[in-house]
Parts: sequence; C-alpha cells; structure tokens
Amino acid sequence: MMFAASENYVREVIHAFNQSGFAALDPKWSGGRPRKFGPAARDQICRIARSTPTGLGQPFTTWSLTKLVGYLREHHRLIVSVETVRRVLRQAGITWQRTKTWKASRDPDFAAKMARVLDLYDHPPVEGRVLCVDEFGPLNLQPRPGHGWFRRGHPARLRATYTRPHGVRQMFAALDLATGQMFYRFRDRKRWPQFLDFCKQLRRRFPTGKLYLICDNYGPHGKAEVADWCARHGIELVYTPSNASWLNWVESEFTALRYFTLDGSDYPSHAAQETAIASYLRWRNRHCHPKRHFAVNSKIRRPDYLPNVA
Repeated sequence: MMFAASENYVREVIHAFNQSGFAALDPKWSGGRPRKFGPAARDQICRIARSTPTGLGQPFTTWSLTKLVGYLREHHRLIVSVETVRRVLRQAGITWQRTKTWKASRDPDFAAKMARVLDLYDHPPVEGRVLCVDEFGPLNLQPRPGHGWFRRGHPARLRATYTRPHGVRQMFAALDLATGQMFYRFRDRKRWPQFLDFCKQLRRRFPTGKLYLICDNYGPHGKAEVADWCARHGIELVYTPSNASWLNWVESEFTALRYFTLDGSDYPSHAAQETAIASYLRWRNRHCHPKRHFAVNSKIRRPDYLPNVA
C-alpha cells in the first residue's frame, strides 16, 4: 500500500505516536473553521430582512439582497456577502414570497355564524342536505395567462386584447356536500330573479327533505322575495359572516375550475367557454367524493380565533 505524504508530516506522526501511542491515530479534527457570524448576527439579518425598508428610513418598499447587504454594512457595520445572506435566510426558513391580501371580518355575529356553518359541515342533518352556493364570474372573453409544458424558451403565445365587446356571463353553482357534485346554470345577470330561479332548480333536483344553502351576504341572496319563497319551500339560507367567503366550501372548487378551464385559454365565444366549463364539471362530477373534514387543523377551529387576524 502506497501513501503520498511529505517528510514533515511523517515526522509529526512518528513524534505523536511516541508521545500518545495509538491515540495519535485519531486526530479528532475540530470540524473546520468556526462560523464567522454567530447567532446574534444571524438573528439581526433575519429580523431586518422581515422588516419594511421604509420603516427603517430607506427610500424603497422592497428589499433586494444587494440593498439588504448595503444596509447591514452601513447601519450595523456587518460586512457580509450576498451569498451568505441568502444562505442565512434559507437556513432560517425565510423565503421570497408574494404579498397576499386579507379582508378582515368585522361582523359582530362572526362567531355564531361561523359556528353554524362549521356545524353543518361537521354534522350534516340526516333529514336534509347541505349545499354551498355562490356565483362564479363575471365570465368575459379574453386571453388568460396560464401554465403548461413547453420546450425551453418557447412558451405558448396568446394574443393581446384591449377591447371586449362581447359582454359577460355569470355562472351560479352549488356544491352538494353529500356527494361532492356541483350543479350550475349560466345566466346573463346575477340579480335576485336569477338567484331565485337557481334556488327553484335546486328544490326540483332535491324535492324531499330540507335544504341548507350556505351563501355569502351578496344583496340578491337576502332579497325579501328570495327569503320568502325559500321559507315556504323548506330551504334555509345560512349566511357566512361578512368578508368571510372563505368559509363557503364552494370557493375552493372555483379555484380548480378557474385553473383547469380558464387559465391559458382564449375562447372565441361565450358558447365555447361555457361548453368547456360544462365538460370539466361533468368530468369532475364523475370523479368526485363526499366532502368531509373542512379545515380540520386550521386556526379557525381554535376557541380563541380572532377573525381580524390573518
């Protein structure tokens, strides 16, 4: 066996063996150079990265890594490279994300309304049926950006448009929690006569038992003519709290509907667009399952949940 080593290294090994015996064969390396930046410096980098630049007197609203490095050097005398900042943030679980909006609910009856909706989700009445109802739209004709698999550097191209002379259409939809199926109707408007007509359609589809329609606080949903007809025909309108449409289970289905039928599309007519949406919903209804376990581990299930906290 051959081993390449300098004379000085061999001499050091022999001296070490004479002094320590076989223990010299385990050098117990220290593990490399110690970290240049300790926990305090790393915490400072993370804290400043999460702060708003304007709140620190900077003339911009968003950090870049270069601007963050410059601020640390100028105001905290912390000389650090861009790559080190990127690595520190990644190790701390801080990633670059888009800002999202949150509409806080100020409904004074928020807790009671949310409890009522969640109870219908968790314990659907045996003698009735729970349906989540809402409008999807407006549906206009325009090229919509989307995603797809393409050869590198050759994405799909969509035409640009500045005029939309074809008007809009509206879709009424209902999610049946017992089966997971969605029912729908396309209309030119979404006023109370159209909503009442959709309620009548649901009553004809489910002629027996009480219907619980979960809907938001859109004006036509609470119209007197709608409420009176529903009360006479065994339909209870269960309203979500104001600015809390995320409690309506059908909203999550709209996300998938938009992704699989509208994103990346450029329909020539409303008829073509509605045909595509109807085809997707028929496919979806063939593969659906009963809807259970709404937001099981969500913070909205906590007894101390505050509606105005995102």
